[in-house]
Amino acid sequence: MTRHRRLPLVVLSGAALALAACATLERGPVGNPAVPQPARTVDLNRYAGLWYEIGRYENGFERDCEGVTALYTVRDDGLIGVRNSCRQGDVAGEETIVEGRARVVADSGGAKLRVSFFGPFFLGNYWVLDRAEDYSWSIVGEPSGRYLWLLSRTPQPSAQVRETILNRTRVLGYDVSLVRPVEQPPA
Repeated sequence: MTRHRRLPLVVLSGAALALAACATLERGPVGNPAVPQPARTVDLNRYAGLWYEIGRYENGFERDCEGVTALYTVRDDGLIGVRNSCRQGDVAGEETIVEGRARVVADSGGAKLRVSFFGPFFLGNYWVLDRAEDYSWSIVGEPSGRYLWLLSRTPQPSAQVRETILNRTRVLGYDVSLVRPVEQPPA
């Protein structure tokens, strides 16, 4: 078999293995069986920047992660750069970083993105379901209701801001008893 014929077979085999691996990732319970459409448009230039994860539905790819942050950048090519970091075990643990990119879903007002960390074959939904008027917090989910992230611009938002986020999460139909608080370093 020529080299040119083997390359597609290798790529297809690799893709099949990767899909099988993704299918075995641990998925949590459905915390919202009727995920709503995003409540507001999102100005991606205002959304860009550093976010601190203050709560989430537990998932396999963030197991034992504390001090989780996400940095979004608007790229010249129209895509959004994504850089997620996690500290293993506690906020002083070893840092793991993963980088990806996202594209805006057409006609979503900037509130729906398709994110990829592993090339074009593995796209995930990222919906900004709601946000503060001043972009100081956001609630992020996706259509299955299994994943949820509560984000803040500060690592230690006030109790009042936390309660506002949780109340809004409840109104969106999420089971907040499934939210796992995320430890962040002191401000």
